[in-house]
Amino acid sequence: MNKLYEKNELTFALVCIAAYCALQSAANPLNRLLGVDYAASALLGIAQAAALFLFLKKNNLLKRYGLCRSAVPARRFLYYLPLMFLATRNFWSGFALRLDIAGVVCYTACMLCVGFLEEVIFRGFLFRAMAKENVKTAIVVSSVTFGLGHLLNLVNGSGAGLAENLFQVTGAMAIGFLFVTLFFRGGSLLPCIAAHAAINVTAVFSNDAGLTMETRMVLHLILMAVAVAYALFLTRTLPQRGEPGNTAG
Repeated sequence: MNKLYEKNELTFALVCIAAYCALQSAANPLNRLLGVDYAASALLGIAQAAALFLFLKKNNLLKRYGLCRSAVPARRFLYYLPLMFLATRNFWSGFALRLDIAGVVCYTACMLCVGFLEEVIFRGFLFRAMAKENVKTAIVVSSVTFGLGHLLNLVNGSGAGLAENLFQVTGAMAIGFLFVTLFFRGGSLLPCIAAHAAINVTAVFSNDAGLTMETRMVLHLILMAVAVAYALFLTRTLPQRGEPGNTAG
């Protein structure tokens, strides 16, 4: 990992994305083989998260990739209230439990790791590598790539249908735009990781099954509108931080 990272940061980011997607997709048939929902996904997620964190810590890269507190006061981010609101999205239509206890434990462990991994890979590695050349391009590519990555759910055995997947892709793009803005303007990925993990974990308790397509569309548009509006607000009210992660304390 070290040699690849030192040779080319962007290539390293792309390899990490490919490896992450491949391992998460491979986990789905293993889950069925083990007979416990998300068991293999949890184990692979924990292993990947641990390896990535140790790599960053060993090479003194935690601050560079936002695993630190932001130097910008929370009030400048409206105390992250819009982010907390978005984290409740899965409860907007009620509460339901779709897995047994073992499945919930494995799903929670998996999704906590996914929140960490995807933020570090997409908002940390990919954005950071591209921002050296052009920040605007880096923001767009990071957001769009993150959204399009959810297309894998159509073919990796997760069971997502076309309509559900389109919601995932477009919602992920909007959320990705917000998260990369938070990172670039504040220098910390911790709020993004926390919100991402919360959104992922609470999805298992969502009660969207009985909603009409029209209602789901309205809720989805609210989520996208809040995410984009909050990101644009931060863009207009906070100065650029220059080198992400280097100004946070």
